[in-house]
Amino acid sequence: MAELIGPRLYSCCNCRNHVSFHDDIISKAFQGKNGRAFLFSHAMNVVTGPKEDRTLLTGLHTVADVYCGDCREVLGWKYERAYEPSQKYKEGKFILEKSKIVKENW
Repeated sequence: MAELIGPRLYSCCNCRNHVSFHDDIISKAFQGKNGRAFLFSHAMNVVTGPKEDRTLLTGLHTVADVYCGDCREVLGWKYERAYEPSQKYKEGKFILEKSKIVKENW
């Protein structure tokens, strides 16, 4: 009999707080501050810091750092606003750095 397990998710590397579902990945081809990063449509159990303008590889964006809701580890950032029309699809989405998250239920 097959065992039932929950959905595949990603957790904070520090405290294992669940932060996003695998099914919410939009792209794995992003660059974070510390290497590869994933673009997610949603994140959970996180808090966002103050909004600030940053010049990233794809131009100027208004972003807010994203922290684990339990241990406050910085996991990535949320795109609040994109100034370039070609980057508007990122608005409201989350970057979570691969080095800051771990797989659960795989």
